Amino acid sequence: MMQPESKPARLAGLDTLRALAIALVLMSHYNSFVSQAPTFGVIGSIGWAGVDLFFVLSGYLIGNQLLAPAARGESLDVKSFFARRLLRTLPNYYAVLTIYLLLPDSPIAGKSMAPAWRFLTFTQNFGLNYGETFTHSWSLCIEEQFYLVLPLAVLALVGNRRSPHLLWCALFAAIGAGMMARGAAFMDGKDVFAAPVYYSSFCRFDELLPGVAIAMLKNFHPAAFARILRHGNALLVAGLAMASAVLYGVMNEAPSAFMASTFGFSLVAASFALLTCAALSPGSLLNRLRIPGAGSLALWSYAVYLVHKPVFMALRPELASRGIDPSAPLNIAAIMGAGVLGGWVLYRVVEMPFMRLRARWYPAGALKTCHTAAAPAAGNAISG
Repeated sequence: MMQPESKPARLAGLDTLRALAIALVLMSHYNSFVSQAPTFGVIGSIGWAGVDLFFVLSGYLIGNQLLAPAARGESLDVKSFFARRLLRTLPNYYAVLTIYLLLPDSPIAGKSMAPAWRFLTFTQNFGLNYGETFTHSWSLCIEEQFYLVLPLAVLALVGNRRSPHLLWCALFAAIGAGMMARGAAFMDGKDVFAAPVYYSSFCRFDELLPGVAIAMLKNFHPAAFARILRHGNALLVAGLAMASAVLYGVMNEAPSAFMASTFGFSLVAASFALLTCAALSPGSLLNRLRIPGAGSLALWSYAVYLVHKPVFMALRPELASRGIDPSAPLNIAAIMGAGVLGGWVLYRVVEMPFMRLRARWYPAGALKTCHTAAAPAAGNAISG
């Protein structure tokens, strides 16, 4: 979500997808924490899928950074990779965490909160339950764990051999393992929206892997990748159709509850991978259609993701005490705007200074990508 140091041309399609992802999350949390009603209809009911879209985008963006040097037979600069990731993700996150820790009895707090060390080590998603404090950090945990595992996998399975075969095998095996974890959870009485499944690293990590697969195609199979990108609009239509069908199936437990729970999240991610490929195609409508404000929203999306929920929760009792209708259109716009404004402030005050430090201390160098959106991290789930 940061402006790259060398200011490469941004792809409008990736901006649009990232803006769509954060808009979906905003609508979902507005329903849950402000209006407590289906304010945005069907779109709001599937707003949780915004995080899944962030996962796919992060898988591509981070995978591209790691696989580009591997495909060239170069050694991966692991120190620079981790330093850049930490400077990208930690300042915003720890700033918001500090607010939660300083206000344990405020309206933004949940019914309980994991120990601080769990938040500091990104392990709070293990055993996390709905209604606890700072629950939306679960996706950041999975992203940070992904940042640790993927470089090690690239080093071990690709190294400087420039062969992706072992990594392809590991990728498909890992997607299968995610499906098996959700299937086993369902057999134990937990569907995909049960907290132990929804927040679980083991049940959700596979959604980053379709994005990694795109990066593998781009870097190791460029001819095939170029042929795929020639069909940008077909990819867009296919992605939208598949996403609609899969999201309907997940929400309605079709064709069966077991099938929806076991395969649903993986298929949602696959449909978003098609949309990501469409966004990478220069001829796609996603790149030709410039939506006003999408680039800015994409740029701020990580900060907005972190801040919007406590803003919503802080406003809710104020709205109730003043008899303000949270479903009125002008009030929706004002409250959603407050969530975005909070993210913009965090972006300006915390994120930008650290990005300037990162550019000075650890310039992009070999990790620089050719297709960088104003961005996921979602990565991080939304940190790009």
